[in-house]
Amino acid sequence: MDPELKAAVPAFPRADLSDPVAARNSLAQLAAAAPAPDTIGLEIEERTVDADPQVPVRIYRPQEAHGAILWLHGGGFVMGDLDTEHPWAVRVAHGSGAVVISVGYRRAPEHPYPAALDDTYAALAWAAGHACELGVDPARIAIGGHGAGATLAAAAALRARDRQGPSIRFQLLNQPALDDRQQMWSARHFTATPFMTREKVSASWRHYLGPSQDAASVSPYAAPARATDLSGLPAAHIATAQFDPNRDEAIAYALRLMQAGVPVDLHQWAGTFHGSQAAVSAEVSRRQIDELAAVLRRALA
Repeated sequence: MDPELKAAVPAFPRADLSDPVAARNSLAQLAAAAPAPDTIGLEIEERTVDADPQVPVRIYRPQEAHGAILWLHGGGFVMGDLDTEHPWAVRVAHGSGAVVISVGYRRAPEHPYPAALDDTYAALAWAAGHACELGVDPARIAIGGHGAGATLAAAAALRARDRQGPSIRFQLLNQPALDDRQQMWSARHFTATPFMTREKVSASWRHYLGPSQDAASVSPYAAPARATDLSGLPAAHIATAQFDPNRDEAIAYALRLMQAGVPVDLHQWAGTFHGSQAAVSAEVSRRQIDELAAVLRRALA
């Protein structure tokens, strides 16, 4: 493991989703204690997407932005919100020059699948329909996020393809969780890695899929690795962490996208673990966020 990340491990929340409310509060307290990001040069606006129910979004608008990204926070479908994602949304907006539309989707277990995906898709349709108001080219709208947010981004891309819209230019998937079955090598061997353990991954999927979900009939819109056809999807950048139980399913998804004719960049970050981009004191963490922003800038150019 990267030595700077190893030193930062004690600061990460305990890898436990047995009590979703406590887990949310722990993450929120950690985020609130972090230094406030530099928002100079950004216009930040709170909006509400008219859906059923309404979906809160926070818009980060740099000067002279030409494209946008619908940005989805991580947290295992259970934790995270607009406030915990605020520092990363700011950095992506600054680094990419894109309008960042951060989405406050509903969380499990109170709102299992497909609630979060429905909120994501409603926000995507809203962004496409309000592109001129946002000051961006409607042909330059990307979708992405961290962890569960990346999962929702991949699922929304599948749904948009199958419903023939809205148009998505690019997928930016950082450490996605794509396969609820947990049968790949990393899922079976990285059982006690920092922040994301096998049990935490299992709990995350249980909360998201709900108690009545039959494992044999999980939708690819819930777990995108279950999709049999990946052709016609937007170009993608997929970033994985070396010591992440979800690593191999993300690599396999990248390879399947390539085999389906989808342009893909795949970056395996050596010495990192799931969520390690949050360790802002570590140089490799800063590079992870900087690369995501730079990739987005190029994709929307």
